[in-house]
Amino acid sequence: MSDAHTLDPQQLRTWLNGAAQRDAVAFRSLYDATSAKLFGFALRILVKRELAEEVLQESFVAIWHNAGSYQSHLAAPMTWMTTIVRNKAFDLLRRSDVAAEIDGDPFDEAIMNALHDPSATPIEALELSRDAKALAYCMSALEGLHRQVVGLAFFHDLSHSEVAQQMALPIGTVKTWIRRSLEKLKTCLAKGDRP
Repeated sequence: MSDAHTLDPQQLRTWLNGAAQRDAVAFRSLYDATSAKLFGFALRILVKRELAEEVLQESFVAIWHNAGSYQSHLAAPMTWMTTIVRNKAFDLLRRSDVAAEIDGDPFDEAIMNALHDPSATPIEALELSRDAKALAYCMSALEGLHRQVVGLAFFHDLSHSEVAQQMALPIGTVKTWIRRSLEKLKTCLAKGDRP
C-alpha cells in the first residue's frame, strides 16, 4: 500500500480514468493506494470504526460509478475522493441521527484524567465536570459541520488553512464558521444553558 503523502496525482488520475472505463484492475489499484487515508478521514468524522467502514464502502461504490464525471481541472483526485467520503459521512450522520463527535474518546479521556487528578480537590473535580458538560452541551447545539470545524481547530490544534484542507472547504468559509461558532459557544456558556 502506498504512503498517501507520496501518491502521484497523475497516477490517481490514470486510475480514475481506468475506473471510468470499467477497468477493475485500475480501480483496485486506486483503492489500494487511497483507502487507508480515506478510511482515516471517515473515522475522524464518525469516530466509530463500523460507521467509517460503511462510509468507505459507499464512497468507493460512488467513486466507481462517478469516475467518469471526475474533472481534473476542478479538483485534485484526492480532494475529489475526500469530498465524496465527507459527504457520505455527513449523509450517514443525518440518516441515522448519530451525534457527530470530534474524536470523543480522546476528549473524554482528557476530561476523565483531569477528574481523576489526585491533586484536584473534590470541589475542583466537580467544577471541571460541570464546565465539561456545559461545553459538551453547547458544542452539541452547533450545526454538524460547524461543530467539526471548531473541533478540528481547537481540540486538534489545526490552523484555519489545515482545517480548510482537511474538510475540503474554502478558507474563508472555515474562518467565518469558526468565528460564528465561537460567538454561539460564548453566548451559550454565558447564559449557563443546560440540557
